[in-house]
Amino acid sequence: MRWSIAVARVAGIKVYAHVTFVIFLVWIALAGYWRGGLPAALSSTLFMVLLFGIVVLHELGHALTARYFGIRTREIILLPIGGIARLERIPRKPIQEFWVALAGPAVNVALAGLLYLVIVFQRAAVDWQLTALLQSPLLVQLFWVNVILALFNLLPAFPMDGGRILRSLLAMRMDYVRATQMAAAVGQGMALLFGLWGLLANPFLIFIALFVWIGAAEEAAMAQMESALSGIPVELAMITEFHVLEPDDPLQKAAELVLAGFQHDFPVVEDGRVVGVLTRSDLLRGLTQHGQDAPVRMVMSRDFATADAHELLDQVLLRLQQCRCLSLPVLRDGELVGILTPENLSEYLMIREALARRRRVAQPSGSATTDQS
Repeated sequence: MRWSIAVARVAGIKVYAHVTFVIFLVWIALAGYWRGGLPAALSSTLFMVLLFGIVVLHELGHALTARYFGIRTREIILLPIGGIARLERIPRKPIQEFWVALAGPAVNVALAGLLYLVIVFQRAAVDWQLTALLQSPLLVQLFWVNVILALFNLLPAFPMDGGRILRSLLAMRMDYVRATQMAAAVGQGMALLFGLWGLLANPFLIFIALFVWIGAAEEAAMAQMESALSGIPVELAMITEFHVLEPDDPLQKAAELVLAGFQHDFPVVEDGRVVGVLTRSDLLRGLTQHGQDAPVRMVMSRDFATADAHELLDQVLLRLQQCRCLSLPVLRDGELVGILTPENLSEYLMIREALARRRRVAQPSGSATTDQS
């Protein structure tokens, strides 16, 4: 993961801390130190580490439930705003998505119940009011953290778990895209409420409102795109006019091709076989570190994904998202026949939509002409 640090491996799943999360921890420690010296800094940092440990367990709930349904989790990423379990794909069976989405909040409910039993077993006088949270013992604080995480994630709004739960329930009764659009609309309605509440009470809620609004819009757009690409083979949308490089070509040749046209990434072919991909970032790094005479093989990416010309676009779209590739070499019987990029996918959809609009406009006119004749 770019800008992320591997911190653990749990149940075979790598856990990364994004660099912004590390900066956030340092900021929490410094704020604690300025407030109460070293003890306060250690206490604040310990609380945040435990809080994000709870977040990891929440994401593991999603990941292990997805594994039960045969869906692999690529990694868990810790960010200042929480955690993300990057599943290889979203379950398309509504009942599977329901259980995968519910598993995270269920972990928080279980942890809250366990902490409650431990606190009660200690028989200590405890103020359970949420208003006394900052003055409460650590276990009580962690109890409320789990309660709040469970309730917040159950809000029926993307990208929270509640939005996915709502979509799965709707998808049991209607088309998946329609279910996504309805769940996204509910989420954006909640985002507006958060925004209004934030203007009146707490400005931090405005940030949450933006997060929810954008997440809901992206989820709806992605479902729409996947539906539009369903059943269409890659060969209908791939780029068929492109340049290739050989491993021993100088980087200067790639630079000249970039300047001469629209292509930014280049398949690297040796003896008729694709052996690598030279991306624009690879090229720029190579020019900076090694100069224009360095061979392509020195900086090309050898670990790359490909697509088959007969595969369906909606499946390949998921691969593009998973590998975060800017282009995929397209093969037919092992031979390079094209390139697929997110840009030409979007262009293909725009052309299809324009032709579909043309047919919708022409249809009534054609029908009227037939009636008159």
